[in-house]
Amino acid sequence: MSGDMRITVTRALSKDQQARRERLLDAARELAHEGGYPAVTMHDVADRAGVARATVYRYFATKDHLLTEVAATWAHRVTADIDALAVGDTPVDRLVSLLDRIVHVAFEELTLTSAIIQAVTSDDPSVDDARTVLFLFVRDRLSAAIGDPVPERDEVEIVLGHVLLAALVSLTALRRPVEEVATMVRTSGRLVLSGALTAQAPA
Repeated sequence: MSGDMRITVTRALSKDQQARRERLLDAARELAHEGGYPAVTMHDVADRAGVARATVYRYFATKDHLLTEVAATWAHRVTADIDALAVGDTPVDRLVSLLDRIVHVAFEELTLTSAIIQAVTSDDPSVDDARTVLFLFVRDRLSAAIGDPVPERDEVEIVLGHVLLAALVSLTALRRPVEEVATMVRTSGRLVLSGALTAQAPA
């Protein structure tokens, strides 16, 4: 996934279309940051981006689809410098460092985080493809943080992805204290990965 701008749009976009799509994502992110999930309407996104309302629907089927794509850009931004985030001498240390950082950034931008988590966990069918791509990207970032070979790596990454999602839901929907959530995600990450690495060790 790098910079080809096709998170869920399957056709190639021209430069103008890419720029328009980015304006829509920026507008949605700003509105979500300012007022959370209720503040994001397709009408207001169009107004802020300076386009017709029908233009929004050419790129995003629904509000939840749009905000799930905002979640993808958020995930890219938060994990952009993986080497600086995943600090430590061991795979467990690097993983825990990344998970802790994601939770604290989510807390610093709690209104925005709440909006995108509500969209990502929606039962709106238009979210499905974007959510799958987002989850695969998060798995890739977790894998990059771990670095070293791990037994049953796919299963480990899936479990860790669910741990991270549960942490973000706890932080946003349940309004649990950030240090409680950070402790939970660090402990869970450590237990999951340590267990997998222990299974790899010769008897």
